[in-house]
Amino acid sequence: MSNPNEPSTPATELTAPFPAVLFADISGSTMLYEKLGDAAAKTLVDECLEIMRSVTVRRGGRVIKTIGDELMCVFPDADRASLAATDMQLAVSSLPPTSGVSRAIRIGLHAGPLIQERDDVFGDTVNTAARMASLAKASQVITTAATVMLMSPLLRSGTRQIAALAVRGKGDDIEVCEVLWQASDELTMAASVASRPAILQRLRLTHAAHELTLEAAGGFVVLGRDPSCHIVLAGRKASRLHARIEWRRDKFFLIDQSTNGTYVSFVDEAEVVLRREEAMLRGRGFICFGHSIADSNEETVEFVMQ
Repeated sequence: MSNPNEPSTPATELTAPFPAVLFADISGSTMLYEKLGDAAAKTLVDECLEIMRSVTVRRGGRVIKTIGDELMCVFPDADRASLAATDMQLAVSSLPPTSGVSRAIRIGLHAGPLIQERDDVFGDTVNTAARMASLAKASQVITTAATVMLMSPLLRSGTRQIAALAVRGKGDDIEVCEVLWQASDELTMAASVASRPAILQRLRLTHAAHELTLEAAGGFVVLGRDPSCHIVLAGRKASRLHARIEWRRDKFFLIDQSTNGTYVSFVDEAEVVLRREEAMLRGRGFICFGHSIADSNEETVEFVMQ
C-alpha cells in the first residue's frame, strides 16, 4: 500500500515527435468461446495476444495493459505504430483455422500528446485511439488523418481516406483513414500505375503570401485550422481538418471533409460547392472554405496547374 505522506509522482506530458497509442483486440472472441469452449478458446486468444505483445516490443513499443482480449500499447511515433499494426495483422491472418474457426483482429491507432503517470498513459490521444479501434472491422487498421500526416511519405502512401465522422466530445468531425496492409486488386493496380513513366505535373497553391507546390507523385496536402495542417486557415467558417488535395489516377482531387462546405471557382466557370464530395482540379481557380468567392473579405487559396 502506498504511503499517503509520500509525494505523488507528477504526471509527465510526452510531446513531439508525438507518440502513438494503439489498441488491438480479437474480433469475434465471444464466438470463439461459444464454438470451441472456454479452454480451447482461451488458448487461441492467448496466442494472438502473445503475437501482438511480441510485435509491439520488436517495433520499439511498450505494452501498457491487456484488458480481456484487447491490448493497449504505445509507440515512439506514428511510423512504428503503423508498422506494428501491419505486422500484427499479417501474423494473425497467417494462423491456421482451428475446428474451422479463423482468428482476426481489429486495430485503431492515433498519435498525439500524451500524459504519462507511472506505467500508464492518459489524455485525448488515448481516447481517440480507442475510438478508432471501435470503428475498425475485423482485419482492419483504422487511424486519423492527423496521424497519417505524421507518417513518412512511403507509409502515408499506404493509407486511404474513409470519411469524416463526428466523435463525441469533439467540436469538428475527425477524418478517418485506413492503413492498407493486405495485397488487393486496388494495390496491384496502384503498383502498376507507379511503374509507368512519371507524368510531370504540379499544382501550385497560394495562400496569403505563402506558396506550396504539390508534386504529382504521392502528392498530399491537408487544409484546415489545425496547426498541423500543411496550409493553416484562419477563417471562422473553416473546420479543423477542412479539406485535402491528393494525387490520384493521374489527377489532383480536392476532397471536402468540413462542416460548412468547400467552394471551388474555376476560371470562367460557375462556382461549385462541395459537401463531403470531391472535385478534380484543373487549370486555375480559387478554393474558399465555408464561404463563396463573392465574400471578398474572407480568405482563399488560389490553385494553378503547371
